[in-house]
Amino acid sequence: MESIVTSSYAVHFNRKAYDALEEHLSKVRYSKIFILVDENTREHCLPRFYEGLGGELHSEVLEIESGEANKDIQTCVKVWNALSELDGDRKSLLINLGGGVLTDLGGFVASTFKRGIDFINVPTTLLSMVDASVGGKTGVDLGSLKNQIGVINQPKMVLVLPDFLKTLEERQLQSGFAEMLKHGLIQDARYWDTLKSVSDFDTMDTLIHTSVVIKNNVVLQDPTEQNLRKILNFGHTLGHAIESYFLESQTHQTLLHGESIAIGMILEAYLSYKLTGLPKNQLEDIKAVFLSKYPRPEFSNEDMDNILNLLKFDKKNAYGHINFVLLRRIGEPVVDVKIPNDLFHSAFSYFKE
Repeated sequence: MESIVTSSYAVHFNRKAYDALEEHLSKVRYSKIFILVDENTREHCLPRFYEGLGGELHSEVLEIESGEANKDIQTCVKVWNALSELDGDRKSLLINLGGGVLTDLGGFVASTFKRGIDFINVPTTLLSMVDASVGGKTGVDLGSLKNQIGVINQPKMVLVLPDFLKTLEERQLQSGFAEMLKHGLIQDARYWDTLKSVSDFDTMDTLIHTSVVIKNNVVLQDPTEQNLRKILNFGHTLGHAIESYFLESQTHQTLLHGESIAIGMILEAYLSYKLTGLPKNQLEDIKAVFLSKYPRPEFSNEDMDNILNLLKFDKKNAYGHINFVLLRRIGEPVVDVKIPNDLFHSAFSYFKE
């Protein structure tokens, strides 16, 4: 499978990924190599990673706790301290082996330690392979508010090894699949139709490659999210607010990122139907596909009000306005749409129908 070249690095797949890493390490003489893992990737992925490299890499392994709840500045402080105590310097390398939480946080840690050290991302979940692998967004949450602190900084390379997907439970795979469905909705109606018929995750290599190509094409045209790149946020404005609310809720089960974004895409598809001309049959198709694959939580009026209050913290807001990405039709996004307040409750009502 061909490597995908971004503006400043390459995404390598399968065996080529290991070859590219070995070549890079032979050319760049790092003073120290650190591998950041969580308890899950340390057990299930690190041995596979070493095996792919033909034996253990001369490195120090740093471990953080898994989960969105640990994607915060306190965890960064622990990693910064560990790097410092283990004599990390500006010529060190940090390899982030994990899902999106770990690669986001690890990229931020590397970008700020000693004013920036090299890092390489090795995404181990479907979500991180198709989403965090391209774009250079790093960062952490501020309380329950998603990705409020961070920088855009590019890794030296990204290694996509779909073999790691065998270590994941079905729910995690479905979470990542939501981002792939989003890629179809915002860029390619035929890709959307292809993904709708996927019933298992056994042979995902080609589809993962397609999703990375789609995201990379968008990011190449708009690396700092001035205009076009905003389309990648479809479903995320409401989806992130839902994810944050459920993360802090004492009465609701926490939702995974993809589960929250799936709800966000249904809600924002409804807003698209009302405001930007999304055909009714496409709206119904979007709703049916997501409800067939993802949880459908109950929302009380209080839940809805609390979720909508969180919108003001969305990092894409500008000049006090909440800007949405909507669809004209599947494959044709529209950016910077402002939503009349009365439509939000209508969207939730449609979701509950």
